[in-house]
Amino acid sequence: MSIGSNIRFFRKQNKMTQTELAKKSGISRSYLADIEHDRYNPSLDVLKSVAEALQVGTHMLLADNPLAEITAGKNHPPQLLPKEEKDIARDLEKMLNDLESSEALAFQGEPLDEASKELLRISLENSLRLAKQLAKQKFTPHKFRK
Repeated sequence: MSIGSNIRFFRKQNKMTQTELAKKSGISRSYLADIEHDRYNPSLDVLKSVAEALQVGTHMLLADNPLAEITAGKNHPPQLLPKEEKDIARDLEKMLNDLESSEALAFQGEPLDEASKELLRISLENSLRLAKQLAKQKFTPHKFRK
């Protein structure tokens, strides 16, 4: 993503208008619009003041993928509810029981040793948990997010 796209992304994340951000940054709204549309490249001083107004580091505005940096940083996936935890446990048990049956294609009838079963259980549980968290994050309306 470009610098302008990143500024627009974080401005919208902070629910700010161009006018509000421009005022906080000490620049004109039209200059901010030109930066967001990649018509102008901001100076380092302007970039710093915009980053301060958005409460992000300048590195976030310069990043190729700021969303990846956000998820790797302070923002954690949403917490799962007890019902969702039960659903994960139920689905995990079903998957493990299906794999232990004689019809399971993944292991062609050879039994798994206990260490392999435990590793497989941990891997499947983490995958189910991550899928639930991503779905919850993606499909929760903005007005219900914290």
